[in-house]
Amino acid sequence: MQHVLIIHEVESYPAWKVVFDQAADIRKCAGEMSYQLLRYDNDANNIVHFSVWSSLDNARRFFESPELVEIRRKAGVKAPDFIYLHEIERGVL
Repeated sequence: MQHVLIIHEVESYPAWKVVFDQAADIRKCAGEMSYQLLRYDNDANNIVHFSVWSSLDNARRFFESPELVEIRRKAGVKAPDFIYLHEIERGVL
């Protein structure tokens, strides 16, 4: 499995979430297969987006595209940190 972990601060979670939801189709077409949204326990505007992708090349192409840079700007994203990950193990305890 290929994963992307994005950590970013947003100006306003409700405003960001509207833009995030509107981008669902383009994320899916780009290769995003599933996602989780988390927030810091003490700050609702610090968001963690953890997603599964068809390939890391697809994810990089999508997240580095000029279209997505503009979408992030409109959504009020501040300095996102993208971490591209290969799953090596999964377990349940």
